Amino acid sequence: MGRPVWSGLALAAYRGLAAGVRPLVPLYLDRRARRGKEDAKRLGERYGRASADRPPGPLIWTHGASVGETLAIMPLLDRLCGRGFNVLLTSGTLTSAQLAARRAPPGVIHQFAPLDVPAYVARFLGHWQPDLALFAESELWPNLIVQTTGRGTPVILVNGRMSETSFRRWSNLKTVSGSLLSRIDLCLAQSREAARRYETLGTPRVTTTGNLKFDTPPPPADAHEVAALAQRVAGRPVVLAASTHPGEEDAIYAAHRALRDHSPGLLTIVVPRHPERGAEVTALAEREGLVALQRSRGHLPDQGTEVYVADTIGELGLFYRLAPIVFMGGSLVKRGGQNPIEPAKLECAVVHGPHVFNFAEVYEALDQARGAMAVADVGALARALALLLTSPDTVRRIALDGRATVEQFTGALERTLAAIDPYLIQLRLGRT
Repeated sequence: MGRPVWSGLALAAYRGLAAGVRPLVPLYLDRRARRGKEDAKRLGERYGRASADRPPGPLIWTHGASVGETLAIMPLLDRLCGRGFNVLLTSGTLTSAQLAARRAPPGVIHQFAPLDVPAYVARFLGHWQPDLALFAESELWPNLIVQTTGRGTPVILVNGRMSETSFRRWSNLKTVSGSLLSRIDLCLAQSREAARRYETLGTPRVTTTGNLKFDTPPPPADAHEVAALAQRVAGRPVVLAASTHPGEEDAIYAAHRALRDHSPGLLTIVVPRHPERGAEVTALAEREGLVALQRSRGHLPDQGTEVYVADTIGELGLFYRLAPIVFMGGSLVKRGGQNPIEPAKLECAVVHGPHVFNFAEVYEALDQARGAMAVADVGALARALALLLTSPDTVRRIALDGRATVEQFTGALERTLAAIDPYLIQLRLGRT
């Protein structure tokens, strides 16, 4: 029996909408480019126009929406390239493209993903003609999936994730979601709960392989730069607020003001989730009466610096190695929390707010093992930091328990490779 076709009013409405907005796409992309959210020199890729040649032989197309998804599949790319496969990597953000330039294995071709407009997708697929598509986490763009599978290319969802919010949204469109997800050849879910949600929505083949993020190595950092910066802040208590979102810096600065009398020389390093907010985050600190410096302007912290805004890309590895205490952003506001695995692997004591649904199982495991500290609000954040700043033994215990916890969850990479191995064998044999 053939694969169900997503037809009827739902597809027609979506394709009609995509066609209707197409004349507005140049204005949309130009505006994003002016705001620093697109590479102006590579805008053609968003229209499906390739800026590189397709290599000969089988081609595996991998896609990660943003930095987190792209980072998670890097070890998988390493292994695919190690087996001699040609790999195309697409992503949708400027920061993920910059990450790919630094971290992708040699030979991987990076392109910005085409917008989900039928003509752009067709142009993209016509040039690249992928033999296998691996989409990371929750990338369910209808035209991408429909047109890719329509060409006979298997689509596999790797590190599959589905939040409760997304599940409810798709559940309200059960006919649409079932028709779309039925086209997924294989779904490799990162948790049992995600697997259950995909199965409920009609995905035919689902298995739980675990979270690839647990197998991602800690972000790198130049040893000389770590040593140089550590020397500049030597003897000072240091707290890092990593990947913060609007509304969280206020809480961080309030906590800093509450703690500085009891922790002389306290330095708070703030790494905004979106580096383009650097000037805004620095100005906010100054309005709060704090002495702040901005890294993107070439400044380094000195003895008078209270807040150091690290608004650069790809340097979290440096600051995780510098700060023993890390507050993970996106958790005091309802953004779902940022990935705590990297700081835990680097033996940081992780502190987080209540909103961690993007990494619910990870945070639950860390909290149960006392490998992280959960706080409910600004006051609790200040109290938690006060405890940690005055108790090195507590910091060390949380750090070690956190590292041990995340190490227990490794193995997703090998299970993912085992699951997709039949497809790789087919590519070797030339039967795609």
